[in-house]
Amino acid sequence: MGWTDERVELLKKLWQDGLSASQIAKQLGGVTRNAVIGKVHRLGLSGRAAPSKPARTVFKAPRPARSVTSAPSAPRRISSEPVSLHAPAPPVRYVEEAPGTATVLTLGAHMCKWPIGDPAQDNFTFCGRRAGDGPYCHEHSQVAYQPAQAKKRSGAAELARSLRRYI
Repeated sequence: MGWTDERVELLKKLWQDGLSASQIAKQLGGVTRNAVIGKVHRLGLSGRAAPSKPARTVFKAPRPARSVTSAPSAPRRISSEPVSLHAPAPPVRYVEEAPGTATVLTLGAHMCKWPIGDPAQDNFTFCGRRAGDGPYCHEHSQVAYQPAQAKKRSGAAELARSLRRYI
């Protein structure tokens, strides 16, 4: 189907309205998207009233800062070493975890990155104190990095194990 004066006028109107070449081709019928683009270029139609791009989602402003005056929660159990049958269980460390001072947005390079609370909750924060050599402050480093437990050597069992190595 050829380009009649009516079809060219309709093409110009639809192009100025901001429709895409595909949409114009569907409305005109009998022409392809590429045919519409070629005709637009030959006619010199470059300016458009509105872009045919889909609307972007609007950026949401961050939530307002949470108040620090909330009541501290019950003490949390931070860690417990595995229980050994040979040695008595070490005491469980309890650390009073008050809400931290840093959020994901305010966490800096030299701040303690120890998580406090449930990440799915609104009151989730990080410790935020000055970090030592690693990612945590001194107190949280002691909880995170436990020294290796020394193996207890029993006399007869150790002797039998050593002899099996050489036999």
